[in-house]
Amino acid sequence: MAQATVTLDATYATYATYATMLSGARNPQGPVDLVLRDYPARGRRTETRTGDAADDHRPTSDRPTARQG
Repeated sequence: MAQATVTLDATYATYATYATMLSGARNPQGPVDLVLRDYPARGRRTETRTGDAADDHRPTSDRPTARQG
């Protein structure tokens, strides 16, 4: 398996620490692995629900275009 080293600025390092605690991971690599696996899967789930842009089968929305207050 290939390895990559990622450098984060201080803001993102704080987020990485927080994500590590939230995910229950034992090291900072855990949440990164989760995100990198989930991101493509989320795209596939979205395409399954909405249809692919190329297939012209996207459902139409019956929502009103004007905001109602």
